[in-house]
Amino acid sequence: MEEALEVFEVAEEFGLDGIVSWVLRAVGLLLVLTGLGLWLLTDSGLLLLPAGLMVVGVVMLVATELLFAIAELV
Repeated sequence: MEEALEVFEVAEEFGLDGIVSWVLRAVGLLLVLTGLGLWLLTDSGLLLLPAGLMVVGVVMLVATELLFAIAELV
């Protein structure tokens, strides 16, 4: 976790925090849409993969702001 915070700290120092946060949000949105697509458009009995993708996507959408806030505090 400390290495991830260090990466966000370096990105913030170089002024790339906006770009990194938008990339993480885009990946999170892509994961949510992929999970929804797998869940709604396929006939699979196993729902763990789509649910996992949606949860990870939502966490990535929310965690970007939290990671930069934690990096500022550290």
